[in-house]
Amino acid sequence: MKRVLCIISSLDAGGAETFLMKIYRALPPEEYQLDFVVSVDGGCYTQEVLDRGGKIYKIPKRTEDFFGAFKGIKKAVKENKYETVLKLAENSLSLTDMIAAKLGGAKTLVVRSCNAPTKLSLKEKLIHYSLRPLLNKISTHKLAPSDLAAEFMFGKKAKVQLINNGVDPDVFFFDEKGREKIRKEFGIENKLVIGHVGRFNKQKNHKYLLSVFNEIVKRRKDAVLMLVGKGELEKEIKAQIDELELKEKVIFTGQRFDIPQLLSAMDVFVFPSFYEGMPNTVIEAQSASLPCIIADTITKTADITGLVKYLPLEIAPEYWADEVIKSLGIERRSRKEDFRKHGYDIKLVAKKLMETICK
Repeated sequence: MKRVLCIISSLDAGGAETFLMKIYRALPPEEYQLDFVVSVDGGCYTQEVLDRGGKIYKIPKRTEDFFGAFKGIKKAVKENKYETVLKLAENSLSLTDMIAAKLGGAKTLVVRSCNAPTKLSLKEKLIHYSLRPLLNKISTHKLAPSDLAAEFMFGKKAKVQLINNGVDPDVFFFDEKGREKIRKEFGIENKLVIGHVGRFNKQKNHKYLLSVFNEIVKRRKDAVLMLVGKGELEKEIKAQIDELELKEKVIFTGQRFDIPQLLSAMDVFVFPSFYEGMPNTVIEAQSASLPCIIADTITKTADITGLVKYLPLEIAPEYWADEVIKSLGIERRSRKEDFRKHGYDIKLVAKKLMETICK
């Protein structure tokens, strides 16, 4: 059995973590095992990892104890003799984790880009771009979910292997019974449901989303907004909802694990993020045959099915609202063939990833 050590911040339901868990579930357990280094306790996936035989190593947060985090990674690699280490990275500061893994004895150092930020402070730019050549040099494998994520993390000239954010088409599909169940649960059987799945943080741009929804309500009195997730800006978002007098029209589901059914219950998916590497939720929404109105800051390769409409964030929310209304009424049918044809079936993605990094 081949064991791969994955370095991530936590085992909570973020995009990077969810991608790894999809991979984990799709792997033959007799051939591969994923173990994890985390800096945050708990997390919704922790018990599942343990139940699958995975090991979890806790280290300090790099921002709070740099040397403690460095030593923790080196120790985990050395004592457990990991040959392959996979780091899911948001920027080139991940270099330090790779150095620690190398000093611990790892031979295969894999970096997978998770984001493609478009707005960085001057300090962030200086750090990221100055460390990027060193990250390129130490990494034996460079991976990314999209062209934008690859270019941001490694540069235009680097040789990067694209590994798609796949889904299981036997799990993520339009489910009529699931749609009815969710709509009944929230009392929205006869409503127009605008949906969003994502953490309440600055990147996801909920403020603009609410402005768009406010315009949709002016056009459709039966509209409701379903927000799936949790995060540090939730109180701020709720305050904005109160200001817009939309409290009776916005549903906070919290963190959920019935995402395919929630997506089936929605009528349109709206996603105005400032940046994304390759958003899992937009891929999953398409698998549920859901029309998606998303920011043009997101890679064009996210459109697998033709269900995605890209709009700039600079235009007035009214235009987004118009496009949401125009997108209604598509046939909610199986998209399995689209996903398999474009290489987004998670079984194929998991096989490709392991064959790439575990030769």
